[in-house]
Amino acid sequence: MQGLNAHPMRLELHNEVHARPPEAAAAPMQVSHLVMLCDAAQREASRAHLATLARERHLPVPDAASTHLRLDLDGFRLRWELHTEFVSWTFTRTVDTDVLATLAPPTALDAVPQAWLAGLPGSALVGLHVWVLPAQSAPRLVKGLLLEESLVASSVADGMAELYTDFVVHPDGFSRMLVLAGGLSPRRLGRLLQGLLEIESYRMAALLGLPAAREASAVLASAERELAELADAIRSAQRADEPALLDRLTRLAGQVESQHAATHSRFSASAAYFSLVDRRIEDLGESRLAGVQTMGEFMDRRLTPARSTCEWSGKRQDALSQRVSRISNLLRTRVEIEQQQSSQDLLAAMNQRQGVQLKMQSAVEGLSVAAITYYIVGLISYLSKGAQHLGWPWSPELTAAVAIPLVAASVWWSLRSLHAKVFKH
Repeated sequence: MQGLNAHPMRLELHNEVHARPPEAAAAPMQVSHLVMLCDAAQREASRAHLATLARERHLPVPDAASTHLRLDLDGFRLRWELHTEFVSWTFTRTVDTDVLATLAPPTALDAVPQAWLAGLPGSALVGLHVWVLPAQSAPRLVKGLLLEESLVASSVADGMAELYTDFVVHPDGFSRMLVLAGGLSPRRLGRLLQGLLEIESYRMAALLGLPAAREASAVLASAERELAELADAIRSAQRADEPALLDRLTRLAGQVESQHAATHSRFSASAAYFSLVDRRIEDLGESRLAGVQTMGEFMDRRLTPARSTCEWSGKRQDALSQRVSRISNLLRTRVEIEQQQSSQDLLAAMNQRQGVQLKMQSAVEGLSVAAITYYIVGLISYLSKGAQHLGWPWSPELTAAVAIPLVAASVWWSLRSLHAKVFKH
């Protein structure tokens, strides 16, 4: 690349494929995964909280641009990831197989400073304990950790490992998973564990749209009823009723668009999270174990109603917004047509008034011709009286009588010529 002008974000974009890579893992081990739902301030506070733990142990702290960090601490390993809406904390530690084989095995959180752990910023959305064993089967441990009536299990990673869970929040506030690693390599086991943690994180993040969908459904039902009433009222409305109807329709449109703006991003995010869950489950490569349902079957059966509710609420909002827009356009068109009709009536009345004015003006012009002729003939009469002393042969009365038709014709012709010029322009 020497001599070439490189794009300023080339390396950052290139390394995006290596963002949050899975870590190699080896059984036996314990994993505790926490997802804290955070706003912008709490996400930054989580960075500072992580820096506090690292600084106490003289480890590098995350900079302002870091979105993930791994730390090897006393007795456990921490993986911190900053996401758009949440922050994930994953704690892992290796232990002896005999310790995990007990009916009440310890967790990775047992090695974490409890005072520091209690101060994690945000609200806990996911809490998951995972135990990884090298054994091919551990029925005693499965029965001790998980509820048999809601057990979900499958053979994963092309039959090289087994997964057990019950999707139940246990008395400690955490859900549980058991992975029998079998013959998986460390890197493949690491990818499997990361996929399982992401399934739980994205599943819960996707379900954040469900309360919003339920709340939206009640508002949408009310808005749809009001829209139906408005549509019926518009059909039989008189001209005097239209301003009130337009005001109601405008208020309804504002309500619908406000709710659409408030929930659209949530529904879009839920759809993206549901898609990620589907992809991660597909990556597991599940096959059925006798007598129990797989994780894919469980998710498909249990998540489909919630997903459909979120999708239907979004479509219902879009449809209602379009219906409100169509009815608003119809009412506005009706009002505009009536306004145009009123304008035409007004123009017709103006034309009628102008016709009357023209007739009155014509009548006044006739009087004007007579008045102007009268004054001019009077002047001619005075001139003829004076002209008699200079030899004018006609008397003033005769001169005036002869001048009247000539003056009247001249005045009339002058006014007509003036009108012709004005109307021409």
